[in-house]
Amino acid sequence: MNGIELMVDEHKAIKRMLAVVRSACFGVMQGQEINYDDFATMIDFVRGYADAHHHGKEEQLLFNRMVEELGPAAQKLVTHGMLVEHDLGRLHMAELEKALIAVKEGNEEAKLDVIANSISYTHLLTRHIDKEDGVVYPFAERSFTPEVLEAINKDCETFEKERTANGVQAKYIENLVILESKYM
Repeated sequence: MNGIELMVDEHKAIKRMLAVVRSACFGVMQGQEINYDDFATMIDFVRGYADAHHHGKEEQLLFNRMVEELGPAAQKLVTHGMLVEHDLGRLHMAELEKALIAVKEGNEEAKLDVIANSISYTHLLTRHIDKEDGVVYPFAERSFTPEVLEAINKDCETFEKERTANGVQAKYIENLVILESKYM
């Protein structure tokens, strides 16, 4: 298993969800009622797949090695770039959740916050993914020794097997397909 190629492939599923989120927000903007269950599923995908599964793999298996082994450039790229953006994405999801609760409780103006946090997240992640695919991952592949890359690959394989046994990937991809059928 090539761990970095796997992460690039996961980005494709994440981008598909970003398109769903954008479409759902466009519907809200056009006056459609918010489907709270669908937004809950979107948030769950972001937290469970994009963050815990994908970002978890990056943070636990790739970024930490980059910081330890590739010097100041990698440390700046990871610590002041990628990890900051992961945290900002988490903030957008927390604020989205608060906004959904506010709308549900009758605050119509909070629909602005639903749209703003959702779209801010989609923009953040789109740029973030482009940086990882175009800069971070190629930098890691060029800079690590073959032995370190092989260790990352083995760790990714173990990580994936554990998640597959628990049905993580299948659950989130199934939910993505369901939402795409509604919003795309």
